[in-house]
Amino acid sequence: MVVPTSQHVILVMEENTSYSSVVGNTKVWPNYNNLITQGALPTDYYANLHPSIGNYFMLTCGQVLTSDDNSTQIWNADNLARRMLAAHVSFRIYAEGITNGYVGDNIGLYVVRHDPFPLYSDIGSNPSVADQVIWPFSQFAADLSAGKLPEFSYIVPNIDDDAHSGTPQQADSWLEANVVKPISAVSAFQKGGNGVLIVDFDEALDSDTTHGGGHVSPVFWGPNVKVGYQEASGTLYQHQSMLLTIMQLLSLSNPVGAAGTAPPMGEFFVQPTSTAGSGP
Repeated sequence: MVVPTSQHVILVMEENTSYSSVVGNTKVWPNYNNLITQGALPTDYYANLHPSIGNYFMLTCGQVLTSDDNSTQIWNADNLARRMLAAHVSFRIYAEGITNGYVGDNIGLYVVRHDPFPLYSDIGSNPSVADQVIWPFSQFAADLSAGKLPEFSYIVPNIDDDAHSGTPQQADSWLEANVVKPISAVSAFQKGGNGVLIVDFDEALDSDTTHGGGHVSPVFWGPNVKVGYQEASGTLYQHQSMLLTIMQLLSLSNPVGAAGTAPPMGEFFVQPTSTAGSGP
């Protein structure tokens, strides 16, 4: 099964929440469960490890570069940003609580371990690139309004809005009001478009160590995503499969790190209609 290409891929990360706390829990996650009914749910998806930072690296470079949540080391490792820069794929990181080009340590409710891109030398050691791709979250609405949404958007809610420190209800409401509702009005995410929204969780609760980081509940949503689909293959998916999927959506070849051998996630997308035998 193939993953269709997309002109606008949006990835939003949520924090530290187990599958069982989300799926079907409409009192706490009403909007997220509505998104599941409208999109596609991998039911056998597991984070790679505890704590957070290693999952973010696996999701963007296919390696667990460190498991130290306090690390601010800049890494010269092949990664998604490097591939997008080389292929001239436009992208922006939209993060709550920072200023344009910010590559510093934790500040306010922003924590750098939830934002791996400044930790890669392609951005963290290159101020001109950082100024191009790192933006406060307010810029996301401005870019949507101006029709300037990049090909890849990485959204970093602050720790009160991503279910890390705030309530799940707050995270659910924030996602709906600030991402889902605004992009629903954009043609790329309407019938005939090819936009894809991915919402993922970095890890489950610490008590869940199944397959390393526990059972989590990402969701795909968009015109080319199967509606109301729940995984039928029984395949074990982890963050390296999500990295592979993002690269396929963006037409980036030769997947980085563990994405190169990860199970593909084509089952969650509408497949092209075969025209074989349809001639006169």
